Amino acid sequence: MAAWDSTNRRGPDAPRGPAEKAAAFRHLCRSSPWKWQSLRFEYLDRPLTGSAVSAAVPPHGLVRAWLRRPGALRLETADGLVIASTTGINDSRGGFYVSSTRKTWLLPPNLVTPVYDDDGLVRRRPEAAYGEPSFGNGRFAAALDPVELAGNSPVPLEFPNANAVELGPITEVDHEGRPALETTVSPNLSYRPADPGAPLCRPGRTLLRIDAATGVCVASRWLDAPGTATEQDGYGHWLRILGVDEYMLDDLFLAESMNLTDVRRHISWDVPAE
Repeated sequence: MAAWDSTNRRGPDAPRGPAEKAAAFRHLCRSSPWKWQSLRFEYLDRPLTGSAVSAAVPPHGLVRAWLRRPGALRLETADGLVIASTTGINDSRGGFYVSSTRKTWLLPPNLVTPVYDDDGLVRRRPEAAYGEPSFGNGRFAAALDPVELAGNSPVPLEFPNANAVELGPITEVDHEGRPALETTVSPNLSYRPADPGAPLCRPGRTLLRIDAATGVCVASRWLDAPGTATEQDGYGHWLRILGVDEYMLDDLFLAESMNLTDVRRHISWDVPAE
């Protein structure tokens, strides 16, 4: 993972104005690929209306996920039923590169170095092979790397509506026991979601939370949904991080175990009688 000199870190009591807070929020939204390599979490494809999810009675539609970059994903229902898993993480890439273009030769993000700010967050992202595994719709992948909220680099000048989204007041909150930044955003004409059919923020105002340690968008809720008691009223997502950078074996993501023979067990050799 690209290194950053911690001696350049801003002091914890350094003052921050609204412009600095907005810049730090956008830098955090660009930082996910360099903040973690594996993630274990719970995901709900709608905003959570109550407090923390109960382990005894999880809400309908909750999935538990194990993700290891790049491209390895396992999903289970709350009852432990496997509903999706990566099956080709060890497949040969020969055919992929034989018919390659320039884009196919890009390195994974963790092998390239971005431009950091004084807090160790990413100010400018380099060209790399970005992309997260998806499930259901594109909001799942966008939440894991919410760069669509900030763009790959700062806008040249801070003119009104020049950024992808306009930010409201930014506050520090607790999200399922982890520090996060919360704000209300409104998309501008330059907003380009990774999946136009499932953006992180809808027209009008959307409440967002970004995990401070990983850069993952852990919650979203559309505040200006038209009408009442409609499907759009529940637009958003909720995510609870359970583990970061845990060691994950290949077997967790494969349909069939790749375990070798256990040499501690006796192997019989049947010699046919002559």
